[in-house]
Amino acid sequence: MLAKRIIPCLDVRDGQVVKGTKFQDLEILGSPVELARFYNEQSADELVFYDITASFENRGIFLDVVETVAKEIFIPFTVGGGVNTLEDFSKLLKRGADKVSVNSGAVKNPSLIAEAAKKYGSQCVVLSIDAKRVDESSGDGKSNPGSPAKGSSSPESRQTWQVFTKGGRHNTGMDAIQWAKEGIALGAGEIVINSIDQDGVKKGYDIPLLQALQRGVSVPVIASGGAGSVEDIIEGFDLGGADGCLAASIFHHKEIFIPELKKALINKGIPVRR
Repeated sequence: MLAKRIIPCLDVRDGQVVKGTKFQDLEILGSPVELARFYNEQSADELVFYDITASFENRGIFLDVVETVAKEIFIPFTVGGGVNTLEDFSKLLKRGADKVSVNSGAVKNPSLIAEAAKKYGSQCVVLSIDAKRVDESSGDGKSNPGSPAKGSSSPESRQTWQVFTKGGRHNTGMDAIQWAKEGIALGAGEIVINSIDQDGVKKGYDIPLLQALQRGVSVPVIASGGAGSVEDIIEGFDLGGADGCLAASIFHHKEIFIPELKKALINKGIPVRR
């Protein structure tokens, strides 16, 4: 069995790492360079860097910050935010990214996935999906309070998730699971699925969402949104079937340290890189 991955996430706005709840009420947490250096020393398996307002502000990513962070780490580095063209891929890879994450840009232009996969390889193309439960009857983008965040969904209720872009501000109306399948068919080599409903609430990953996604895709799936404890991450791997678990708040606030987390995972029989 392949080793599971522990992945800290740097959500960056105006050159600073921030974190909020359900994409709102952002708190400044510090320098991305200092945090990147810390996670490299902590034996994180990878690092993700998102410029979270690049798409909404219709601008390119802060390349100088990306380059500075890349020089501080010796682990795989994924960068996303404001990626709309092959030239954006090229710029990020030249500045030190190992993989490039696409979200809003791929929704606007799905062929970007295929073009990037052809030029740089599928292993370089990460499709990031911000998904939220939507009330099917209204399609209004409101969370369904009857849908549990953990465990399997009941046979009486059908879990539905839609794709949101521009930092969770815009509901595309697209089905998240179907979009993931389409992205993989186009050449995406990895899916990061972020639950807006669970983001920052520290009550666990959206397990039904992960399970629904695992049934339909054949590439690695990274769980994002909701980790608040070691137990949540264990559930993300065991119940959700995730190949990697991405988290921010619990690592940034030093509520969990990665070496101790890996020991707990090993004790549970979950393979990780030491």
